[in-house]
Amino acid sequence: MKRVIPLLIILLTSCSPLKKYPLKSDKWEEDIKVLESLDRQETCGNDCILFLGSSSIRLWNEIKSDMSPFNVVARGYGGAHFYDIIHYTKRLVKNHNPKAIVVFVANDITGSNNNSWYGDLRPREVLKLFKFFTKQVYSAHADIPIFVIETTPTISRWKVWNKISATNDLIKNYTEKEDNLSYITTRFDFLDNEGNPVEKYFIRDKLHLNNSGYKLWSKIIKNTFKKKL
Repeated sequence: MKRVIPLLIILLTSCSPLKKYPLKSDKWEEDIKVLESLDRQETCGNDCILFLGSSSIRLWNEIKSDMSPFNVVARGYGGAHFYDIIHYTKRLVKNHNPKAIVVFVANDITGSNNNSWYGDLRPREVLKLFKFFTKQVYSAHADIPIFVIETTPTISRWKVWNKISATNDLIKNYTEKEDNLSYITTRFDFLDNEGNPVEKYFIRDKLHLNNSGYKLWSKIIKNTFKKKL
């Protein structure tokens, strides 16, 4: 029995996403250091909701007013993937004591040949990374409510929407089976009657939200908070 337990630990460690998806560059390190420096100026306390994620969180300049009356702090960095944010999760949350955490990461499937080190992941790979992310959060903040915002349908990544949508569905189904996990569905508000992305909600790159897009986003998110918090 004594031999079995160490072997099991070795197997579990070797299967960790941290091993499978090692950081191949320190390109995000400076971004993380900047976010850590912001923690010395402002932290998210027990009356506050902490937003983590990729560029849609980082670029949300009006997040405090858009999310009012909810008190929020944003810690996003551009280009975040689940396969790299897992290396930084504890650093992003350790200085805060929020009443809830929200995550939006939307770059693991883009349809681009230049999608960083690992290319586009399969939907189930993204799900595994999301699960691992939540475990890391719980290791720092046990039983905290976690909200995940689904990946928005965008014009620039429309050719891989089927894969993105499948990933959304997998994560949604998983959250419905787990305590303290909530899924925020946004796709139907960003699609027109023909099922295509509504262009008026995006800036010129047809990927990131404009002010109108953020206003709609915040309305959907706040409605979920009102039901769950």
